[in-house]
Amino acid sequence: MQREPVSLAGVLAGIQDYWDPHIVGELNGQHVKLAKVKGKFIWHHHENEDELFLVLKGVLQLEMRDRTVKLEEGECFVVPRGVEHRPVAEEEVHLLMFEPASTLNTGNVRNERTVERPRRI
Repeated sequence: MQREPVSLAGVLAGIQDYWDPHIVGELNGQHVKLAKVKGKFIWHHHENEDELFLVLKGVLQLEMRDRTVKLEEGECFVVPRGVEHRPVAEEEVHLLMFEPASTLNTGNVRNERTVERPRRI
């Protein structure tokens, strides 16, 4: 159980790799994750989980098959379960994500980018 405040900037400063989510908290079966991202991720969906993206720094594009949502600093968006999407960041982006603890970062796809057990901070 978390007993002290978490410095989001401090955790992000320690993250070296892009697309490597770190768990910074849990609540009601949800993980609170931080990640640095850059470039294009993979197309994927989460069959049973919604996924909230909150941009802390930078600009993130969430490509979906029917549209692209552009998120700037301080903006968030929930990708509904079952919706195929691909996060894209032309420059480094710092993200905070809320998602069920069962959620894999690559959703229905398993490959070299899949993080089975995100690091807990």
